[in-house]
Amino acid sequence: MTPEWLKKAPQPAQDYVADRRLDEVECIVSDIAGVARGKAMPASKFARQEKFYLPNSIFLQTITGEWADNPAGAFTEPDMVLAPDYSTTSAAPWTADYTLQVIHDVFDQNGDPVPVAPRNVLKRVVGLFDEQGWTPVVAPEMEFFLVARNTDPNQPIIPPMGRTGRRAAAKQAYSLSAVDEYGKVIDDIYDFAEAQGFEIDGILQEGGAGQIEINLAHGDPVKLADEIFYFKRLIREAALRHDCYATFMAKPIEGEPGSAMHIHHSVIDNRTGQNIFSDERGREAPPFLNFIAGMQAHLPAAIALLAPYVNSYRRYIPDFAAPINLEWGRDNRTTGLRVPISGPEARRVENRLAGMDCNPYLGLAASLACGYLGLTEKRDPRPECIGDAYISEDELPLTLGDALDLMVDSDPMRMVLGEEFVAVYEAVKRNEYKEFLQVISPWEREHLLLNV
Repeated sequence: MTPEWLKKAPQPAQDYVADRRLDEVECIVSDIAGVARGKAMPASKFARQEKFYLPNSIFLQTITGEWADNPAGAFTEPDMVLAPDYSTTSAAPWTADYTLQVIHDVFDQNGDPVPVAPRNVLKRVVGLFDEQGWTPVVAPEMEFFLVARNTDPNQPIIPPMGRTGRRAAAKQAYSLSAVDEYGKVIDDIYDFAEAQGFEIDGILQEGGAGQIEINLAHGDPVKLADEIFYFKRLIREAALRHDCYATFMAKPIEGEPGSAMHIHHSVIDNRTGQNIFSDERGREAPPFLNFIAGMQAHLPAAIALLAPYVNSYRRYIPDFAAPINLEWGRDNRTTGLRVPISGPEARRVENRLAGMDCNPYLGLAASLACGYLGLTEKRDPRPECIGDAYISEDELPLTLGDALDLMVDSDPMRMVLGEEFVAVYEAVKRNEYKEFLQVISPWEREHLLLNV
């Protein structure tokens, strides 16, 4: 007999367990890093409970497992209330038994959304658009590397072995043969995505050795962030089945390009259903330029969320296909803000600055926040960049510490994302940065040990 709660789940989840015994349900939330936190329980117990509890300290945990100081004061770890969002119910097809995952919304004990929960931060930003009568639409592109198993952090990352018996080669962008080298991993990614009800718009080989890009169809920001959150896990699981790792580090391999999460944006008028970036005659409308101007003005203060680790800034170096600038241009991939070729109904802006290592909820929230501020401030952008924007002067913070300074000092960013969230995010990232500075790198041992 189908449990009542399962009738609220999407059809792919219902199909996955049809005529089978559902064994387990994973109750999950995203922490600051985008790691899935929560608890797993027997399906029979899940069916009897409407809410669950986790301590609020999960949002103070760093990527290394340490704890940041609580900006709000005492570290008493009160429980938060987790309420299942049944629309996110999804299969976990890599498990040995039949398991479903359910993303939960996070509330305090008074029933208010916890402002530091990443999914709530994105909902807050989307809500600001809704108050203006707008609906933001996004289309993410996910880049990642398949790499050989690496069990010793002191050893460099190397590409995986392909079916030919050779290591995956670099400089093979868009090569179908390169994708075929690890076709079994791709097959499992497709199979897992189908079981989970996710639509893949395309898969292609990127410029790095073993680097792949997956494009997702455009849609609601919260839904797409949920899918990226799920996708990271399913891609890792698919890779592990074939004796390799999938990594979403911004820069995992020395000398290779980094991995970005390009984000396409458009905005719909709730009253007319039309794209506000185009006027009634199909021309570029003022809000289109306002959105671009907002990104140019506010992205520096958002980089700490789009590039959240010290490794993220290794991607922001010239000559590695990373547009480290705030220029904009039509069909110009050297600009940080690209306007792709499209019809008036699909006119959009592509933010090419975000790294794939960002939390998808926070990456989308930060990028949308910049566009929202431009729309409400009615700014005008700089003139379009016609030539090579790679030669533009640096305008972005190039270290995590500088990026955090800009975020904290930005009144508009704190207003849109929430004061409490910004304080907690800074505390977590300052703690991670402090830990990193205690590690001595091979470069330092090689060049400084006997020379200085």
